[in-house]
Amino acid sequence: MDIDIKYIAKLSRISINPEDEAKFEKNMQEIVDMVNGMPEISDELILDKNNAMTLREDVAETGKFTREELMKNAPEVQAGCLLVPKTVE
Repeated sequence: MDIDIKYIAKLSRISINPEDEAKFEKNMQEIVDMVNGMPEISDELILDKNNAMTLREDVAETGKFTREELMKNAPEVQAGCLLVPKTVE
């Protein structure tokens, strides 16, 4: 598999120094090779019938922080809403 690190960097919106490209391509290839070398896992789910799992109830905690306290940590707020960078052109 040929890794095009420039294309991956473009999709990720990151800049990579030209002298580091070979190193990142090698690292990415090692990751791909490691994943390709992993053993196959069957789709069959094996559960221990004698030790059944019990799931906790998912309960939202309310009233811990006020909206103003949470907004203080945001990099940019406008009209009570978080402003985030545009990700789609």
